Amino acid sequence: MTEENYNYRTSQTLLRNQFPGKGKLKIPVIPKFQENPGDFDDLLLIGFDKTHPEDQNHLDRMVHFFLYDYRFERVWKNPDSDIEKLSRYRAVLSPDFSMYLEMAPVMQLYNVFRNRWCGAYWASKGIRVIPTVNWGDESTFDFCFEGIEKGSVVAVSTYMASEHDNRCDQKEWFMAGYNEMLRRIEPEKIICYNTPFPEMQGNIVYVDYERSSWRYMSYERNYKSEDLDAFKISETYRPERDTIEPYLIGGAYKGGGSAYGGKWRPNPNKPQDQRFLGKPGEIKTTYKNGYRVDTKIGEDGRAVTERHYTDHKQPWAHTNPHDHPIHWNNPAGYPDPQPAINYPNGAPEFKQWREACNMMKNTVSPDIPSEQNRFVSISDFKTCMKWHGEVEFMWNENLYSITPRSNGRISISMAYREDTEKLCDTSDEVLEYMVGSDRLRDVITQVTVLDRSI
Repeated sequence: MTEENYNYRTSQTLLRNQFPGKGKLKIPVIPKFQENPGDFDDLLLIGFDKTHPEDQNHLDRMVHFFLYDYRFERVWKNPDSDIEKLSRYRAVLSPDFSMYLEMAPVMQLYNVFRNRWCGAYWASKGIRVIPTVNWGDESTFDFCFEGIEKGSVVAVSTYMASEHDNRCDQKEWFMAGYNEMLRRIEPEKIICYNTPFPEMQGNIVYVDYERSSWRYMSYERNYKSEDLDAFKISETYRPERDTIEPYLIGGAYKGGGSAYGGKWRPNPNKPQDQRFLGKPGEIKTTYKNGYRVDTKIGEDGRAVTERHYTDHKQPWAHTNPHDHPIHWNNPAGYPDPQPAINYPNGAPEFKQWREACNMMKNTVSPDIPSEQNRFVSISDFKTCMKWHGEVEFMWNENLYSITPRSNGRISISMAYREDTEKLCDTSDEVLEYMVGSDRLRDVITQVTVLDRSI
Protein backbone atom coordinates (compact mmCIF):
# COMPACT_ATOMS: atom_id res chain seq x y z
CA MET A 1 0.00 0.00 0.00
CA THR A 2 1.42 3.38 -0.99
CA GLU A 3 1.70 6.18 1.53
CA GLU A 4 -0.97 8.09 -0.38
CA ASN A 5 -3.34 5.15 -0.22
CA TYR A 6 -2.56 4.56 3.44
CA ASN A 7 -3.24 8.20 4.33
CA TYR A 8 -6.56 8.07 2.54
CA ARG A 9 -7.50 4.69 4.03
CA THR A 10 -6.91 5.96 7.57
CA SER A 11 -8.20 9.51 7.17
CA GLN A 12 -11.19 10.81 9.08
CA THR A 13 -12.55 12.17 5.81
CA LEU A 14 -13.24 8.52 4.99
CA LEU A 15 -13.70 6.81 8.35
CA ARG A 16 -15.57 9.43 10.48
CA ASN A 17 -15.15 7.15 13.48
CA GLN A 18 -13.57 9.43 16.07
CA PHE A 19 -16.93 9.83 17.84
CA PRO A 20 -17.93 6.27 18.79
CA GLY A 21 -21.55 7.09 19.56
CA LYS A 22 -24.00 4.84 21.34
CA GLY A 23 -26.15 1.87 20.49
CA LYS A 24 -26.10 -0.37 17.45
CA LEU A 25 -25.82 2.44 14.90
CA LYS A 26 -22.98 4.29 16.67
CA ILE A 27 -24.39 7.67 15.67
CA PRO A 28 -22.12 10.40 17.15
CA VAL A 29 -23.46 12.21 20.21
CA ILE A 30 -23.58 15.99 20.28
CA PRO A 31 -22.65 17.12 23.84
CA LYS A 32 -25.30 18.95 25.82
CA PHE A 33 -25.35 22.70 25.23
CA GLN A 34 -24.09 24.61 28.26
CA GLU A 35 -26.35 27.63 28.52
CA ASN A 36 -24.98 31.05 29.44
CA PRO A 37 -27.09 33.93 30.81
CA GLY A 38 -28.84 35.72 27.98
CA ASP A 39 -28.29 32.98 25.38
CA PHE A 40 -31.99 32.85 24.51
CA ASP A 41 -33.03 36.45 25.18
CA ASP A 42 -34.55 37.95 22.02
CA LEU A 43 -32.79 35.26 20.02
CA LEU A 44 -32.24 35.70 16.28
CA LEU A 45 -30.72 33.26 13.79
CA ILE A 46 -28.56 33.75 10.71
CA GLY A 47 -28.46 31.36 7.76
CA PHE A 48 -25.12 29.65 7.14
CA ASP A 49 -25.12 31.13 3.64
CA LYS A 50 -25.16 34.64 5.13
CA THR A 51 -22.23 34.13 7.50
CA HIS A 52 -18.86 35.64 6.67
CA PRO A 53 -15.43 35.76 8.34
CA GLU A 54 -15.55 39.58 8.38
CA ASP A 55 -19.07 39.90 9.75
CA GLN A 56 -19.06 42.13 12.84
CA ASN A 57 -22.76 42.98 13.12
CA HIS A 58 -24.50 39.64 13.66
CA LEU A 59 -22.23 37.67 15.97
CA ASP A 60 -24.92 37.59 18.69
CA ARG A 61 -27.03 35.34 16.43
CA MET A 62 -26.99 31.56 16.22
CA VAL A 63 -26.21 30.00 12.84
CA HIS A 64 -28.91 27.82 11.26
CA PHE A 65 -28.99 25.39 8.31
CA PHE A 66 -32.68 25.47 7.39
CA LEU A 67 -31.57 25.77 3.76
CA TYR A 68 -31.28 23.73 0.60
CA ASP A 69 -28.61 21.12 1.28
CA TYR A 70 -26.32 22.28 -1.50
CA ARG A 71 -25.87 25.53 0.42
CA PHE A 72 -23.95 23.73 3.15
CA GLU A 73 -22.62 20.42 1.76
CA ARG A 74 -19.18 21.94 2.28
CA VAL A 75 -19.40 21.51 6.06
CA TRP A 76 -19.44 17.74 5.53
CA LYS A 77 -16.96 17.54 2.67
CA ASN A 78 -14.49 20.02 4.18
CA PRO A 79 -15.34 20.16 7.89
CA ASP A 80 -12.36 22.35 8.83
CA SER A 81 -13.03 25.08 6.28
CA ASP A 82 -15.58 27.01 8.37
CA ILE A 83 -14.45 26.31 11.93
CA GLU A 84 -12.92 29.73 12.55
CA LYS A 85 -15.86 31.58 11.03
CA LEU A 86 -18.56 29.62 12.89
CA SER A 87 -16.76 29.93 16.23
CA ARG A 88 -17.34 33.70 16.18
CA TYR A 89 -21.14 33.40 16.47
CA ARG A 90 -23.15 32.90 19.65
CA ALA A 91 -23.77 29.23 18.80
CA VAL A 92 -24.35 26.95 15.82
CA LEU A 93 -27.26 24.61 15.11
CA SER A 94 -26.17 21.28 13.65
CA PRO A 95 -26.72 21.07 9.86
CA ASP A 96 -30.25 20.13 8.80
CA PHE A 97 -29.51 17.56 6.09
CA SER A 98 -32.79 16.62 4.41
CA MET A 99 -34.95 13.60 5.22
CA TYR A 100 -37.35 13.53 2.28
CA LEU A 101 -40.06 10.90 2.57
CA GLU A 102 -39.22 9.33 -0.77
CA MET A 103 -35.54 8.95 0.14
CA ALA A 104 -34.14 5.46 0.58
CA PRO A 105 -34.10 4.74 4.33
CA VAL A 106 -30.33 4.34 4.31
CA MET A 107 -30.01 7.88 2.92
CA GLN A 108 -32.21 9.22 5.72
CA LEU A 109 -30.01 7.42 8.22
CA TYR A 110 -26.89 8.78 6.50
CA ASN A 111 -28.19 12.35 6.82
CA VAL A 112 -28.91 11.89 10.53
CA PHE A 113 -25.33 10.63 10.92
CA ARG A 114 -23.97 13.66 9.03
CA ASN A 115 -26.03 16.04 11.19
CA ARG A 116 -24.67 14.57 14.42
CA TRP A 117 -21.10 14.06 13.18
CA CYS A 118 -20.76 17.72 12.16
CA GLY A 119 -22.23 18.85 15.48
CA ALA A 120 -19.92 16.59 17.48
CA TYR A 121 -16.93 17.68 15.41
CA TRP A 122 -17.65 21.38 15.88
CA ALA A 123 -18.15 20.85 19.61
CA SER A 124 -14.76 19.11 19.78
CA LYS A 125 -13.27 22.30 18.29
CA GLY A 126 -14.81 24.48 21.01
CA ILE A 127 -17.88 25.69 19.09
CA ARG A 128 -21.13 25.88 21.05
CA VAL A 129 -23.51 23.51 19.25
CA ILE A 130 -27.27 22.86 19.52
CA PRO A 131 -28.60 19.79 17.68
CA THR A 132 -31.19 20.37 14.98
CA VAL A 133 -33.84 17.64 15.02
CA ASN A 134 -35.58 16.46 11.88
CA TRP A 135 -37.60 13.39 11.00
CA GLY A 136 -39.45 11.65 8.21
CA ASP A 137 -42.41 9.37 8.82
CA GLU A 138 -42.72 6.96 11.75
CA SER A 139 -40.25 4.56 10.14
CA THR A 140 -37.45 7.04 10.93
CA PHE A 141 -38.24 7.36 14.63
CA ASP A 142 -35.88 4.50 15.55
CA PHE A 143 -32.84 6.51 14.43
CA CYS A 144 -33.72 10.18 13.80
CA PHE A 145 -33.48 11.09 17.52
CA GLU A 146 -30.20 9.27 18.11
CA GLY A 147 -27.05 11.20 19.00
CA ILE A 148 -28.87 13.68 21.24
CA GLU A 149 -28.60 13.37 25.00
CA LYS A 150 -31.73 13.46 27.14
CA GLY A 151 -32.43 16.90 28.51
CA SER A 152 -30.56 18.65 25.68
CA VAL A 153 -31.51 21.97 24.12
CA VAL A 154 -32.68 21.22 20.56
CA ALA A 155 -33.83 23.18 17.50
CA VAL A 156 -36.76 22.60 15.13
CA SER A 157 -38.63 24.66 12.54
CA THR A 158 -42.37 24.78 11.85
CA TYR A 159 -41.97 26.66 8.59
CA MET A 160 -42.48 23.67 6.30
CA ALA A 161 -45.53 22.47 8.19
CA SER A 162 -47.20 25.88 8.53
CA GLU A 163 -46.66 27.29 5.03
CA HIS A 164 -47.84 26.12 1.61
CA ASP A 165 -51.60 26.52 2.24
CA ASN A 166 -51.37 25.06 5.74
CA ARG A 167 -51.96 21.51 4.55
CA CYS A 168 -53.20 19.61 7.57
CA ASP A 169 -51.27 16.47 6.61
CA GLN A 170 -48.03 18.45 7.00
CA LYS A 171 -49.02 19.62 10.46
CA GLU A 172 -49.99 16.09 11.47
CA TRP A 173 -46.63 14.82 10.18
CA PHE A 174 -44.78 17.52 12.11
CA MET A 175 -46.68 17.01 15.38
CA ALA A 176 -46.22 13.22 15.25
CA GLY A 177 -42.45 13.62 15.10
CA TYR A 178 -42.41 16.53 17.55
CA ASN A 179 -44.32 14.60 20.21
CA GLU A 180 -42.05 11.58 19.72
CA MET A 181 -39.05 13.89 20.15
CA LEU A 182 -40.49 15.17 23.45
CA ARG A 183 -40.94 11.59 24.64
CA ARG A 184 -37.49 10.35 23.66
CA ILE A 185 -35.25 13.38 24.27
CA GLU A 186 -37.17 15.30 26.97
CA PRO A 187 -35.47 18.52 25.82
CA GLU A 188 -34.72 21.27 28.30
CA LYS A 189 -35.55 23.92 25.70
CA ILE A 190 -36.77 23.80 22.11
CA ILE A 191 -35.67 26.56 19.76
CA CYS A 192 -38.56 26.93 17.33
CA TYR A 193 -37.75 28.75 14.09
CA ASN A 194 -41.08 30.20 12.92
CA THR A 195 -44.31 30.39 14.92
CA PRO A 196 -45.00 27.35 17.12
CA PHE A 197 -48.29 25.49 16.80
CA PRO A 198 -50.63 25.94 19.79
CA GLU A 199 -50.46 22.18 20.39
CA MET A 200 -46.69 22.19 20.89
CA GLN A 201 -45.66 21.45 24.45
CA GLY A 202 -42.34 22.10 26.16
CA ASN A 203 -40.16 25.08 27.06
CA ILE A 204 -40.22 26.72 23.63
CA VAL A 205 -37.88 29.53 22.62
CA TYR A 206 -39.69 31.19 19.73
CA VAL A 207 -37.39 32.68 17.08
CA ASP A 208 -39.12 35.21 14.87
CA TYR A 209 -39.03 34.06 11.26
CA GLU A 210 -39.00 37.57 9.77
CA ARG A 211 -36.67 39.32 12.22
CA SER A 212 -34.06 36.60 11.63
CA SER A 213 -34.06 37.21 7.88
CA TRP A 214 -31.48 38.96 5.74
CA ARG A 215 -33.69 42.06 5.66
CA TYR A 216 -32.80 42.71 9.29
CA MET A 217 -29.10 42.32 8.62
CA SER A 218 -26.70 45.19 8.05
CA TYR A 219 -23.18 45.02 6.67
CA GLU A 220 -20.43 47.60 6.76
CA ARG A 221 -19.18 46.42 3.38
CA ASN A 222 -20.20 44.25 0.45
CA TYR A 223 -18.83 40.77 0.84
CA LYS A 224 -17.56 38.83 -2.14
CA SER A 225 -17.36 35.11 -1.67
CA GLU A 226 -17.45 32.64 -4.52
CA ASP A 227 -17.73 29.81 -2.03
CA LEU A 228 -20.78 31.18 -0.28
CA ASP A 229 -22.30 33.19 -3.11
CA ALA A 230 -22.96 35.73 -0.35
CA PHE A 231 -25.83 38.13 -0.67
CA LYS A 232 -24.63 41.70 -1.20
CA ILE A 233 -26.83 44.24 0.54
CA SER A 234 -26.35 46.93 -2.10
CA GLU A 235 -27.57 44.84 -5.02
CA THR A 236 -31.13 44.22 -6.16
CA TYR A 237 -32.86 41.52 -4.16
CA ARG A 238 -32.59 38.14 -5.87
CA PRO A 239 -34.79 35.41 -4.36
CA GLU A 240 -32.41 32.66 -5.44
CA ARG A 241 -29.78 34.22 -3.15
CA ASP A 242 -32.07 34.52 -0.20
CA THR A 243 -32.28 31.90 2.52
CA ILE A 244 -33.99 29.25 0.43
CA GLU A 245 -37.59 28.39 1.20
CA PRO A 246 -38.28 24.70 1.64
CA TYR A 247 -40.24 23.02 -1.07
CA LEU A 248 -42.46 20.10 -1.98
CA ILE A 249 -41.62 17.76 -4.84
CA GLY A 250 -44.06 14.92 -5.24
CA GLY A 251 -45.00 15.11 -1.58
CA ALA A 252 -41.43 15.34 -0.26
CA TYR A 253 -41.07 17.17 3.03
CA LYS A 254 -37.88 19.07 3.71
CA GLY A 255 -38.76 19.03 7.38
CA GLY A 256 -37.03 21.95 9.04
CA GLY A 257 -37.87 24.90 6.82
CA SER A 258 -36.35 28.27 6.13
CA ALA A 259 -37.09 31.96 6.25
CA TYR A 260 -37.05 35.36 4.73
CA GLY A 261 -38.77 38.50 5.90
CA GLY A 262 -38.68 42.27 6.18
CA LYS A 263 -39.06 45.35 8.33
CA TRP A 264 -42.01 45.54 10.70
CA ARG A 265 -45.36 45.65 9.01
CA PRO A 266 -48.87 45.19 10.41
CA ASN A 267 -49.74 41.57 11.10
CA PRO A 268 -52.86 40.65 9.06
CA ASN A 269 -53.97 38.40 11.93
CA LYS A 270 -53.84 41.38 14.33
CA PRO A 271 -56.04 44.17 12.92
CA GLN A 272 -55.02 46.45 15.78
CA ASP A 273 -51.52 46.69 14.30
CA GLN A 274 -53.05 48.96 11.66
CA ARG A 275 -53.44 51.68 14.25
CA PHE A 276 -49.70 52.48 14.13
CA LEU A 277 -49.79 53.61 10.48
CA GLY A 278 -52.02 56.17 8.78
CA LYS A 279 -52.36 59.57 7.19
CA PRO A 280 -50.30 62.42 8.69
CA GLY A 281 -52.30 64.17 11.38
CA GLU A 282 -54.92 61.43 11.68
CA ILE A 283 -56.18 60.17 15.02
CA LYS A 284 -57.17 56.51 14.84
CA THR A 285 -59.53 55.05 17.44
CA THR A 286 -59.49 51.38 18.37
CA TYR A 287 -60.89 49.38 21.26
CA LYS A 288 -58.89 46.94 23.37
CA ASN A 289 -60.63 44.75 25.93
CA GLY A 290 -63.48 47.26 26.05
CA TYR A 291 -61.47 50.45 26.53
CA ARG A 292 -60.70 53.12 23.96
CA VAL A 293 -57.30 53.87 22.45
CA ASP A 294 -56.60 57.00 20.39
CA THR A 295 -53.46 56.84 18.26
CA LYS A 296 -52.00 60.06 16.83
CA ILE A 297 -50.22 59.72 13.46
CA GLY A 298 -47.19 61.95 12.80
CA GLU A 299 -45.96 63.62 9.65
CA ASP A 300 -44.22 60.46 8.37
CA GLY A 301 -47.39 58.35 8.58
CA ARG A 302 -46.31 56.55 11.77
CA ALA A 303 -47.80 56.80 15.26
CA VAL A 304 -46.25 59.35 17.62
CA THR A 305 -48.51 59.12 20.69
CA GLU A 306 -51.30 56.96 22.06
CA ARG A 307 -53.92 57.79 24.65
CA HIS A 308 -55.38 54.91 26.70
CA TYR A 309 -58.72 55.50 28.37
CA THR A 310 -58.13 53.04 31.21
CA ASP A 311 -56.09 52.66 34.39
CA HIS A 312 -55.07 49.09 33.42
CA LYS A 313 -56.50 47.85 36.72
CA GLN A 314 -53.66 49.65 38.54
CA PRO A 315 -55.15 53.04 39.55
CA TRP A 316 -52.19 53.77 41.86
CA ALA A 317 -49.89 53.75 38.81
CA HIS A 318 -52.07 54.99 35.91
CA THR A 319 -54.51 57.82 35.48
CA ASN A 320 -57.50 57.41 33.21
CA PRO A 321 -56.67 58.53 30.59
CA HIS A 322 -52.87 58.43 30.18
CA ASP A 323 -50.55 58.77 27.19
CA HIS A 324 -47.74 56.70 25.70
CA PRO A 325 -45.17 58.26 23.32
CA ILE A 326 -44.40 55.88 20.44
CA HIS A 327 -40.75 55.46 19.45
CA TRP A 328 -39.48 53.78 16.27
CA ASN A 329 -35.72 54.17 16.74
CA ASN A 330 -34.93 50.48 17.23
CA PRO A 331 -33.09 48.13 14.84
CA ALA A 332 -36.17 46.00 14.23
CA GLY A 333 -38.29 49.00 13.21
CA TYR A 334 -41.05 48.14 15.68
CA PRO A 335 -43.48 50.68 17.15
CA ASP A 336 -42.25 50.90 20.75
CA PRO A 337 -44.75 52.43 23.24
CA GLN A 338 -42.91 54.15 26.07
CA PRO A 339 -43.97 54.16 29.76
CA ALA A 340 -47.12 56.06 30.65
CA ILE A 341 -47.43 59.82 31.05
CA ASN A 342 -50.04 60.29 33.78
CA TYR A 343 -52.31 63.27 34.44
CA PRO A 344 -53.43 63.40 38.09
CA ASN A 345 -54.86 66.89 37.54
CA GLY A 346 -56.70 66.01 34.35
CA ALA A 347 -55.46 65.19 30.85
CA PRO A 348 -54.94 67.88 28.18
CA GLU A 349 -56.92 67.74 24.95
CA PHE A 350 -55.67 65.06 22.58
CA LYS A 351 -55.34 67.08 19.37
CA GLN A 352 -54.49 66.08 15.84
CA TRP A 353 -50.83 66.31 14.91
CA ARG A 354 -51.50 69.52 12.97
CA GLU A 355 -54.44 71.88 13.05
CA ALA A 356 -54.98 71.49 9.31
CA CYS A 357 -56.23 67.99 10.00
CA ASN A 358 -58.83 68.94 12.59
CA MET A 359 -61.69 67.93 10.32
CA MET A 360 -60.24 64.49 9.61
CA LYS A 361 -62.49 61.71 10.84
CA ASN A 362 -61.27 59.14 13.29
CA THR A 363 -60.71 55.56 12.14
CA VAL A 364 -62.49 53.00 14.33
CA SER A 365 -61.47 49.33 14.57
CA PRO A 366 -63.20 46.60 16.59
CA ASP A 367 -61.83 44.78 19.62
CA ILE A 368 -59.52 41.78 19.17
CA PRO A 369 -60.56 38.26 20.29
CA SER A 370 -58.50 37.12 23.26
CA GLU A 371 -57.28 34.02 21.37
CA GLN A 372 -55.33 36.29 19.00
CA ASN A 373 -53.65 37.91 22.02
CA ARG A 374 -52.34 34.68 23.54
CA PHE A 375 -48.63 34.19 24.13
CA VAL A 376 -47.38 31.33 21.99
CA SER A 377 -44.12 30.99 23.91
CA ILE A 378 -42.02 32.44 26.70
CA SER A 379 -39.98 34.24 24.05
CA ASP A 380 -43.18 35.81 22.71
CA PHE A 381 -43.91 37.16 26.19
CA LYS A 382 -40.36 38.46 26.60
CA THR A 383 -40.59 40.27 23.27
CA CYS A 384 -43.80 41.93 24.46
CA MET A 385 -42.01 43.06 27.62
CA LYS A 386 -39.02 44.31 25.61
CA TRP A 387 -41.31 46.60 23.62
CA HIS A 388 -42.92 47.95 26.82
CA GLY A 389 -46.08 45.92 26.45
CA GLU A 390 -49.06 46.34 28.76
CA VAL A 391 -50.81 43.07 29.50
CA GLU A 392 -54.04 42.02 31.21
CA PHE A 393 -54.72 38.31 31.63
CA MET A 394 -56.95 35.88 33.49
CA TRP A 395 -55.79 32.79 35.35
CA ASN A 396 -58.02 30.64 37.56
CA GLU A 397 -60.73 33.34 37.46
CA ASN A 398 -58.36 36.04 38.74
CA LEU A 399 -57.41 39.11 36.72
CA TYR A 400 -53.78 40.31 36.58
CA SER A 401 -52.08 43.35 35.07
CA ILE A 402 -48.52 43.89 33.81
CA THR A 403 -47.31 47.39 32.95
CA PRO A 404 -43.95 49.15 32.42
CA ARG A 405 -42.79 51.92 34.74
CA SER A 406 -40.90 55.08 33.81
CA ASN A 407 -37.88 53.92 35.83
CA GLY A 408 -37.47 50.90 33.55
CA ARG A 409 -39.01 48.40 35.95
CA ILE A 410 -42.03 46.19 35.20
CA SER A 411 -45.04 46.00 37.49
CA ILE A 412 -47.22 42.92 37.92
CA SER A 413 -50.18 42.65 40.27
CA MET A 414 -53.69 41.37 40.68
CA ALA A 415 -56.24 43.82 39.35
CA TYR A 416 -56.89 46.71 41.74
CA ARG A 417 -54.71 45.05 44.44
CA GLU A 418 -51.70 47.26 45.15
CA ASP A 419 -50.73 44.94 48.01
CA THR A 420 -50.01 42.18 45.44
CA GLU A 421 -47.77 44.34 43.25
CA LYS A 422 -44.23 43.25 42.47
CA LEU A 423 -41.77 45.56 40.71
CA CYS A 424 -39.37 43.57 38.54
CA ASP A 425 -36.14 44.45 36.77
CA THR A 426 -36.42 41.84 34.00
CA SER A 427 -39.04 39.81 32.17
CA ASP A 428 -37.54 36.66 33.72
CA GLU A 429 -38.30 38.11 37.14
CA VAL A 430 -41.89 38.78 36.04
CA LEU A 431 -42.18 35.15 34.98
CA GLU A 432 -41.28 34.08 38.54
CA TYR A 433 -44.38 35.86 39.91
CA MET A 434 -46.86 33.47 41.51
CA VAL A 435 -50.35 33.64 40.04
CA GLY A 436 -52.20 31.81 42.76
CA SER A 437 -50.38 28.52 43.27
CA ASP A 438 -48.73 28.61 39.82
CA ARG A 439 -45.55 30.25 38.63
CA LEU A 440 -46.30 32.54 35.69
CA ARG A 441 -43.46 31.00 33.66
CA ASP A 442 -45.22 27.62 33.82
CA VAL A 443 -48.60 28.90 32.61
CA ILE A 444 -47.84 31.95 30.45
CA THR A 445 -48.88 30.16 27.24
CA GLN A 446 -52.10 28.95 28.88
CA VAL A 447 -53.43 32.16 30.46
CA THR A 448 -56.30 34.02 28.79
CA VAL A 449 -54.77 37.27 27.56
CA LEU A 450 -57.42 39.98 27.46
CA ASP A 451 -55.14 42.75 26.34
CA ARG A 452 -51.54 43.14 25.20
CA SER A 453 -49.53 45.81 23.46
CA ILE A 454 -47.47 45.02 20.34
